Amino acid sequence: MTDYADTEENGSGVAIVGMAGRFPGAINVSEFWENIKGGVDSITRFSPDELEIDILSHEDDAPGEYVCARGLLDDIEMFDARFFGYLPREAEVMDPQHRIFLEICSDALENAACDPERYPGAIGVFGGCYMDTYILWNLCADETFRKRLVESIQVGSLQTELGNDKDYLATRAAYKLGLRGPAMTLQTACSTSLVAVATACQSIESYQCDMALAGGVTLILPQKKGYFYKEGGMLSPDGRCRPFDANAAGTVFSHGAAVVVLKRLENALADGDTIYSVIRGYATNNDGGDKVSYTAPSVEGQAEVISLALGMGGIDASTIGYVEAHGTATPLGDPIEVSGLTTAYRSMTDARQYCALGSVKANLGHLDVASGAIGLIKTSLALKEQTLPPSINFEKPNPKIDFESSPFYVNTELRDWPASAHPRRAGVSSFGVGGTNAHVVAEEPPAQNFDNVIEKAELLLLSARSEKALAAQAGNLAAHLKATPDVNLANVSHTLRVGRRVFEYRKAFAAANAADAISKLEKFADASAETKAIVSGPELVFMFPGQGAQHLGMGRELYEREPVFRNTIDEIAECLLGDAETGLDIRKFLLSPAGISQDTDTDLSARLTETHIAQPAIFAIEVALAKLLISWGLHPSCVIGHSIGEFAAAVIAGVYSLADAARLVSARGRFMQAQPPGKMLAVLAQASEFERLELEDVEIAAVNSPDIFVVSGTETAIATAQGILKSKSVGSKLLHTSHAFHSKMMAPARQLLETKASEVSSKPASIDVVSTLTGNKIDAAEFSRPSYWGEQLMSPVLFADAVASAARNNRIFLEVGPGQSLSLMAPQSFDEARNCDAVPTMGGAGDEADELEILYDAIGSVWSRGASVDWSAFDQRRLQRIPLPTYPFERKRFWIDPADAGQNSGARAASIDGDVKRSRNGSADSTAVEQLVEQQLSVISTQLKMLKGKR
Repeated sequence: MTDYADTEENGSGVAIVGMAGRFPGAINVSEFWENIKGGVDSITRFSPDELEIDILSHEDDAPGEYVCARGLLDDIEMFDARFFGYLPREAEVMDPQHRIFLEICSDALENAACDPERYPGAIGVFGGCYMDTYILWNLCADETFRKRLVESIQVGSLQTELGNDKDYLATRAAYKLGLRGPAMTLQTACSTSLVAVATACQSIESYQCDMALAGGVTLILPQKKGYFYKEGGMLSPDGRCRPFDANAAGTVFSHGAAVVVLKRLENALADGDTIYSVIRGYATNNDGGDKVSYTAPSVEGQAEVISLALGMGGIDASTIGYVEAHGTATPLGDPIEVSGLTTAYRSMTDARQYCALGSVKANLGHLDVASGAIGLIKTSLALKEQTLPPSINFEKPNPKIDFESSPFYVNTELRDWPASAHPRRAGVSSFGVGGTNAHVVAEEPPAQNFDNVIEKAELLLLSARSEKALAAQAGNLAAHLKATPDVNLANVSHTLRVGRRVFEYRKAFAAANAADAISKLEKFADASAETKAIVSGPELVFMFPGQGAQHLGMGRELYEREPVFRNTIDEIAECLLGDAETGLDIRKFLLSPAGISQDTDTDLSARLTETHIAQPAIFAIEVALAKLLISWGLHPSCVIGHSIGEFAAAVIAGVYSLADAARLVSARGRFMQAQPPGKMLAVLAQASEFERLELEDVEIAAVNSPDIFVVSGTETAIATAQGILKSKSVGSKLLHTSHAFHSKMMAPARQLLETKASEVSSKPASIDVVSTLTGNKIDAAEFSRPSYWGEQLMSPVLFADAVASAARNNRIFLEVGPGQSLSLMAPQSFDEARNCDAVPTMGGAGDEADELEILYDAIGSVWSRGASVDWSAFDQRRLQRIPLPTYPFERKRFWIDPADAGQNSGARAASIDGDVKRSRNGSADSTAVEQLVEQQLSVISTQLKMLKGKR
């Protein structure tokens, strides 16, 4: 790649940022490019027995020898009608050219990592197709259909016309893909798709659109048919195309489709797009009448369009290293084309044989309408990979072409494209019958700068319209990661987040590295786990844990990676550090072992159990994590706090400012720290059994689930309680605390805390708060009452009741803070019918997974359930949008065979004109749905008549 400081037009030009196609011998661009580099001849030769047309039964009348050769496309009868919202009958009568064009437009946008629903600009569509032979060969084979079509043209046969007339090619793609820029169907015969590219460039540079799809499709039915060779004509005698060769005697017509995605270069660079090449100049013209015949080429016309394109880009012909020629290999066309090129170049340079010449027609044959776009794709890949592709079927030069005196030579081997003082550049020509010519000058992509990425956990998002397609996506992505071991997983994650449409079946994968991603993707692809379609997005409940889950270094990875998290931690730390009563920098506990300061004399881990340190540290982590989630678009409908967690809930609910809450939490920790030491014990039993267990000198401090409660007391009382519980075979676990919280042992701290809280300004809560003091939703003003915090200090934490109160239908409870205890306990208080989940966002001490992986797993879980995430804010690194496997269409056969004509096929095709059409995003498999649509329209029609009557 080249530094654009060396180019004449810094930052100007139109970038090719995406491409897609279907080609003879290749189902996608990658396979096509491998065939080109490998010098593969993809034209199919078949026997007379394989012909799909009875053309040889009258050999006596044949105008010449019949050649059974053509470049064919596979599976032309297959289409994913459901994906594009078509009814089966609609799909059956639609020209397969339109169907292929739709699919490759969708593929091209995905290759460009563009989700049209989120793209802020206008996207245009420019394209063309060959004449519709499906309606002629397949549908009109039925006499009834043919008669009805002719009789009802423009009126009763509108739906058939919409599905088959080339006029609707571009607008159909715009409608189905939701593209709001110009949508133009063009037709200039063989030059159509390159003219579409030039027209799209004009539209982009004049700001009529910001991005554009441009290309074309050719499919002639029946596919397996050859042609009669006539000496001196334009067709090859043996089914081989030999551009510029001494034995060149004609071309071979083939089938194919190609689309490129275009964008202003400055925008492509800003968006981090993969750039295949940059169009620096383009031009179109017509030969006019000064030539031998209407179908003949013109040296003057071709030379002029090439000169115009070079001039527009300010490009010197001496800097062009390759020309993708029209190259039909006809006795008349090739010499005229080289003469036109030479004429254009000689106005700028006298250099000889410095520029390679080739034509994709040698590999594929003449793809008519699609040929120009396919040539541009080939050239763009050559520029991007700095490779000169071989021109096959060339042995010795056509004697009618003076190569030695021209700037050109035919390149016959795959070889490196050497660098020079200027960027690598190429020309692409396409000339149409009737004289409309197009030429494009393309340049290698500029160097792009992206952030150096250290391998960390990444989040991979997949979505589809069905479970089957979702599993296929996972398998395809796993295979891609295996095949491209050098791929940056961060770029993969970025592309999937910002460059894919989101569908109703979703799955997310938090992966530590590429190997982990492959393993998880393959496991999902191979499993038969049920994935439910999203009906509506969930509401979120933030749960903030209490003291006990804190650990040294909690939040360190998030602090390093996430600016919002880091800034919040810093704000709280500076606030506490500047407080005369606190004077504590909590960061050395959160960022350990590296730490901001080295504390070699004190065991930081032991100090973190001290209440006056633990509570501010937990508060800081919880608020920072909550603000990070909110910055990503995950807004809670409700908050629940467990003990100290209620202060984080108060900040997120807007009751206290961050600084005031931080000082209040710090004071609370100091007041509690000053009380006599004590312990807390989790008991694996129902709270109603407390009296029966006969535990002396302890109090219920928390009810965390229907089967777990916590008691507080002195160390002696707790030790005694442990013994009693063990003797009665009741499980228990000592908690990681320094005091007997939520008990009468906190009584001296109550008044101090209420006094401190009364000095702090507060506001009523802005979102729902379910109190763990009452176990219910509380009044917005109640949460800011100073006495609330005094009562909360000594009263049991009724977490189980609070969860049960908040557990409405389709809610996800996110545990926002260290550890996963709340996520484990909360589901025990859910009503199963309410469709609730609990998800941790952070690990505890000793968790093997890193913080990012656990957090990303949580984000992926809520997204998979239908939550909206602001992916534009999710990752602030400058990453690249890269080509990844595109959507795995679930194609089915939608086809009316001509052999079925005369039975019910024609009638079935004709009947579509009486059907009501569906929206572009609807499912289209059910007859019941069709009937429902018809009923709805009937109701609307009746209502309209009533309204007219009232007028």
